[in-house]
Amino acid sequence: MIRIGDTEYAFSDPVLLLSLAGVFVVVLVLVLLIMTVRRAGQSASMMSPLAHNIDALGQRVQSLSDGQHQLSGGLTHVSEAQAASQANMLKLMEQRLAEVGTKMNESLQGSATRTARSLGELQERLKTIDKAQANIEKLSGDVISLQDILSNKQTRGAFGEIQLNDIVSKALPPDAYTLQATLSNGKRADCLIHLPNPPGPIVIDSKFPLEAYEALRNATNDRETAEAARGMRTSVRAHIRAISERYIVDGETADGALMFLPSEAVYAELHANFPEVVRDGFNARVWIVSPTTCMATLNTMRAILKDARMREQAGAIRKALRMLHRDVELVVERVQKLDTHFNQARADLDGIGTAAERAGKRASKLDNFDFEELAPDTPAAVKPAEVVRLARDD
Repeated sequence: MIRIGDTEYAFSDPVLLLSLAGVFVVVLVLVLLIMTVRRAGQSASMMSPLAHNIDALGQRVQSLSDGQHQLSGGLTHVSEAQAASQANMLKLMEQRLAEVGTKMNESLQGSATRTARSLGELQERLKTIDKAQANIEKLSGDVISLQDILSNKQTRGAFGEIQLNDIVSKALPPDAYTLQATLSNGKRADCLIHLPNPPGPIVIDSKFPLEAYEALRNATNDRETAEAARGMRTSVRAHIRAISERYIVDGETADGALMFLPSEAVYAELHANFPEVVRDGFNARVWIVSPTTCMATLNTMRAILKDARMREQAGAIRKALRMLHRDVELVVERVQKLDTHFNQARADLDGIGTAAERAGKRASKLDNFDFEELAPDTPAAVKPAEVVRLARDD
């Protein structure tokens, strides 16, 4: 039994059990509360440094946040600057690429134009080469024909005469020569040059010792060369003798004649390897000429003809000079008269200028109503001769 106050309770009484349980619970709660309060005090003392550390950590977190914001702003600025730089770089690259593309196009167009021009020029040159090839082929045929022509003595003589006629017609006036002229002895010369005396008319005859020259050129050994050389000497000396006997006529022609060789090669061969034949021609007063030396000789003859004709016309020239001198004298007289007229006109112009100046002064006085100064000077203002001349001019 348990006595509580005035009341006693048994251990098996539920009310007692409930009361004890409540008391136990209250006590337990108080104990727990006391322990909690103690722990709270201890926790508070322990939380003070932690709170300080938490404040410091918060400040650092704030600093980190501010730094992060600043870094974000810097990164944004850098990103914007980088974007702007990339945009400028892209724009510059596009511009450079456009310029390079333009230059490439211009270069390609220029190259295409030059290539087209070169191809055109090449085509023109190919055409020219084709024409030249055709001309060469034609010339080859002409050379064969020329060989056929020169193989015949008559046609070879005609060839030399035609070449001689062409040279003479280019070097001399038409009235200075006669082609196929017949002399008093009945011989017909290829060309007769009408030179004044002395030396008198001179004959040019065409000869072409082609067979002897061909034999000399085609010789393959000393024996053939010696034989061809003898034939060359014999042929040329026969031509020299024939010209000397036929075309040098005393009292009619000059005391010499020209033998025309229509080949520079034959002429060079004679002077190089057959000087004795050339001297034989000099002794016979027959001078051997080639197309080149013949042109030079004919030009010298032309100068002689010109000098002779000037001497023939000396009287007419002196008469023309006298007439020219008289004309010059007339011109001088006319110039002197014209100079006199110019001097008189200059004096008249000076007088007119003086009169105009005086008239201007008098007009100024009239404008200023200066009649007193004007009246005495009126009689002497203008000379009578000037008044008459001015009136006549009016």
